[in-house]
Amino acid sequence: MAPPSREYIYGINPIFEVVRGERRKIYEAYLNQASARQPRLAKLAALLEKHGVPVEWTDKHRLFELARSKEHQGAVLKVSPYPYTPFADLLGSPRLLLLDNVEDPTNVGGIIRSAEIFGFHRICLPTRGTPDIYPSVVKVSAGACEHVQICRDRTANQYLKAVLDEDYTVVALDGKGNTDLNALNPDEMKKLFLVIGGEDKSVGQFILNSAHHVARIPMQGRVNSLNASVAAGIAMCWLSGTAPVR
Repeated sequence: MAPPSREYIYGINPIFEVVRGERRKIYEAYLNQASARQPRLAKLAALLEKHGVPVEWTDKHRLFELARSKEHQGAVLKVSPYPYTPFADLLGSPRLLLLDNVEDPTNVGGIIRSAEIFGFHRICLPTRGTPDIYPSVVKVSAGACEHVQICRDRTANQYLKAVLDEDYTVVALDGKGNTDLNALNPDEMKKLFLVIGGEDKSVGQFILNSAHHVARIPMQGRVNSLNASVAAGIAMCWLSGTAPVR
């Protein structure tokens, strides 16, 4: 079955970022007539007009039919599918992020949002074990997907083999890691390949065996676990050199 040639992005912030990102073809916007005076929706309507995007004012039932979600916030945008970047074009970047076995779209979107903030703007998704950049992922990322480059053309192990050949330092995040995250010095890593695992299935064993560092986040609470996207955000914050983890 051929992939769809159109999809519907929903939510005010994601639509703002799709328009600002200028990476997709935009066909039409659908806005809630009943919320026309709402300030954020009015600001979005003005941006769409500025970019020459046709706007259809409609009702919330039509918006739900298009978005297939109640989280549309009164705005839906008809666009071309997400523009993936070939991995070959990302290889050589000083920071690469791999999501291995992160199956929950909510976690994928949350991780991408943190990645954009902390400078991990090149992201690798395996061809198996992670979702595509669906509109739901774009929504959770608050549109950050539109400002990073994402590849999806190899397995997790194939990505790993390629970066090892290019002298990357591989850091895999794992709750049972043998190194505290705050013991790692990001200044010593000229090229970093950070691997984040999922909550049900963690980083694959081949990657754990091959990584230069298997790092854990030091924790002091009684609940000895972190959501995957929260853990990823902490790791990226520390390894970007912007804040300590204590």
